[in-house]
Amino acid sequence: MGVSTRDTAATIQKASMTKGLVLLFAFCCGAIVANIYYAQPIISLIAPDIGMSSGSASFIVSLTQIGYALGLFFLVPLADLVENRRLMIATIVITIFSLVAAGLSKQPSVFLVVSALIGFSSVSVQMLIPLAAHLTPEESRGRVVGGIMGGLLLGILLARPLSSLVADHLGWRAVFIGAAALMLVISIVIGMTMPKWQPTHRASYGQLLMSLGQLFCREPVLRQRALYQGLMFAAFSLFWTAVPLILSREFGLTQSQIAIFSLVGAIGAIAAPISGRLADAGHTRRASQLAMVLGILSFLPAFINPFYGVIGLAVTGVALDFAVQMNMVLGQRAVYALGIANRGRLNALYMISIFIGGAIGSSVASSLYEHAGWLAIAAVGSGLSLVALVVFSVVSRRTRTGAMLKMNNG
Repeated sequence: MGVSTRDTAATIQKASMTKGLVLLFAFCCGAIVANIYYAQPIISLIAPDIGMSSGSASFIVSLTQIGYALGLFFLVPLADLVENRRLMIATIVITIFSLVAAGLSKQPSVFLVVSALIGFSSVSVQMLIPLAAHLTPEESRGRVVGGIMGGLLLGILLARPLSSLVADHLGWRAVFIGAAALMLVISIVIGMTMPKWQPTHRASYGQLLMSLGQLFCREPVLRQRALYQGLMFAAFSLFWTAVPLILSREFGLTQSQIAIFSLVGAIGAIAAPISGRLADAGHTRRASQLAMVLGILSFLPAFINPFYGVIGLAVTGVALDFAVQMNMVLGQRAVYALGIANRGRLNALYMISIFIGGAIGSSVASSLYEHAGWLAIAAVGSGLSLVALVVFSVVSRRTRTGAMLKMNNG
């Protein structure tokens, strides 16, 4: 049987997303997604200890990201086919073994393989978010998803400074062993507290993967929201990859001081619940415009004074994080509304697009800064949000015009 595109009821009764369950989902999302980012600030410590050259150390980060992208494509769609709680626990078990193997690795080849596995299996976070959407009524879905996404963003932003601080005091291996212990706790908590969700699809796994391309071509809202967020997440990655360079070279900050600076970005996580409530109240279009405008203006201090100090960089970080997080939650709510039966695959496609934007932004950041300086980073970062705003405005105008023509014809 082919994959149905119609909304279908789950085989179980919906559980209530209480405040406690929302907080639990948010914590689990933040803890799981942090696994992808632990290695980034400490590759200079890992590489010499496992016999890897400094020139090839960046492969650790690249393979983790590649593994995550593969997990989004091959694992996350299974959330539309396999009972979700069992699928998440199995995926987290792979994460636990991968993290332990990373902490014990002594060979570069072994570490690179397990880095890819850490990224591949950490996509369980992208199974938790659609599950929360399944279990939440339409009228409060934006608020719930927004609160959970706030936990996810905190995990992204806190992983790097936490990793740096732990590695400074206990060594880099303690980072991975500690993360494995945390994942073990989370797997037990998920098994004991989270409700089951059994999808009603009876398609094969191959049919499920084949439907991804069809789904992307069929849903214009998915394509549009993926483009907007992909552009803004590219600006986000561009900034956070380049900012350690300017902090160390222009202001002489140490690794620990840069880690503390990274904590400033966590303030932007408050955008998630705010944007969720705005979406629930029917203000998605205006809130999206606000997020994109804020993304453009966040780099304004750089144009006033290219070397505008640590405080100015912090202002950019907070404003940009707020804008990116707001737009992500608004996009997720719009994408999840496209169908209950397809949410796992819709989320996979949405996140793959965002990942592509983020990977592009981070990959060009160092080279752009080296050749053109901080002003170029600011110009490209604000330009990416500007492109998103222009496309969004064109699409919104066409949508409103089409709606008016239908009303007049009706």
